[in-house]
Parts: sequence; structure tokens; C-alpha cells
Amino acid sequence: MINVNWTAKTLDEGISNMMSGAKADYERFHTSNGKKEIVPGSYGDTELKTYDSKTKINHGKKYIKVVQGNTVFAFIVKEDFKHFKKGDILKPAGWNAPALNSPRGNVLTGNYNIQWTGPLYLK
Repeated sequence: MINVNWTAKTLDEGISNMMSGAKADYERFHTSNGKKEIVPGSYGDTELKTYDSKTKINHGKKYIKVVQGNTVFAFIVKEDFKHFKKGDILKPAGWNAPALNSPRGNVLTGNYNIQWTGPLYLK
């Protein structure tokens, strides 16, 4: 788990910060929290080198869908509505829709936890 505490002025900058945090957690995962080196040419090495190129951003009407590889990583709220604010991070409920129970953080304000597997609940 990585705490992303960077603020952002735009949603794109915030999404970039979020995915940088996720990539840093992925590197921690492959190095046993920094206790071992990544072997050049290994699966972990290859995945880290291609991590950024596997991230796709799709803009919808209400949300920005962040896809990592073949799975939806998160949805980002584009404009305030109901009890959500612009930049809120939502877990996916499926390929086309977010879980609307509560936000997992906000990419604009920062200070949320992220893992390489996706956003975590707020405490």
C-alpha cells in the first residue's frame, strides 16, 4: 500500500499521480518491500517496464475509466453530483460502471491509499 499525498490541479495530473503510486506499490510487491533486487529480464522487470504503456484512460459522460491491462482499475468522477466531488476515486462494479457506495479518495486533493490492485477504502 502506498499513500498518495500529492495534490493535482487537473484530473489528468491526478490520475497520473494515482497510477505512479500504484506502480510504486507494484515495485514494492516484486522486491519484497525493497529487500531483494528485481532480476533483469524477469517477469517483474518486464511488467514494470511496460506498466505505463498498459494504462488506458477512457473519458465518459460522468466518469473517466482507468484501465490497467485487461481490467478496470478505477473510475474518476468528472463533475460534482450527488455525494461525490470532482476527482473522487471509485472502485469498479464492473466493466462499465463504478461502485457508488463511497469514494476511495480524491485525485485532486491527494492523501489516499492505493495498491497496484486498485484503490483502497478510506478509514
